[in-house]
Amino acid sequence: MKSNPFVYLLVAIAIASGATVLVGYFFPSLAGIKGEMLDWAVIFTAVLLLIGVISLVRTHWRKIMQDQKDRAYSLVLIISFTTTLLVAVLSGPTSKWSMWLYNNLIIPIESSLLGILAVFLIYACARLFNQRMNFYTLVFIGTVLLAMLGWLTIPGVELEGFKDFRDWLSSVWAVAGVRGIMLGVGLGTVAAGLRILIGADRPYGG
Repeated sequence: MKSNPFVYLLVAIAIASGATVLVGYFFPSLAGIKGEMLDWAVIFTAVLLLIGVISLVRTHWRKIMQDQKDRAYSLVLIISFTTTLLVAVLSGPTSKWSMWLYNNLIIPIESSLLGILAVFLIYACARLFNQRMNFYTLVFIGTVLLAMLGWLTIPGVELEGFKDFRDWLSSVWAVAGVRGIMLGVGLGTVAAGLRILIGADRPYGG
């Protein structure tokens, strides 16, 4: 089976572009080229986002036209998207009406989703008692309960000790965990980038 020559062209372009940007971080003389290529990357990302939005709308419009199941949700999505787009385009993204949509629709919906997430986490903690009871489960559940007590407000009752523990947990352990996750993401990104640069992975051409 012969390989498509166009794939080799894409490989060469990807390797040359990635290598130029990488070298530009170490040699100031190439900083201009690096900045120009990053600007192009931002433009391409915006175009891809637009294509993704168009594809999403087309998919839900097709569900409505074909009278598929749950088409009501697709109709709500298209109406919401069209309304928000028109308001933002006609009056600006920071106008009175745009901010009204943001403050009165988007924020309440996101708050509701966070409330559902809290209920789901409580349910998951309850299931842990029945399915996987060990030392780490007890540490996890105990930490969650102590943190919740730190956020709890009871009239006439002071929970300063729990609040101090909550602040210490958030500023020390939580930050350390986030930094560890970000370090792992960074190393994974570097490894994936190197594999693309050497042509081991070809997400751009198969």
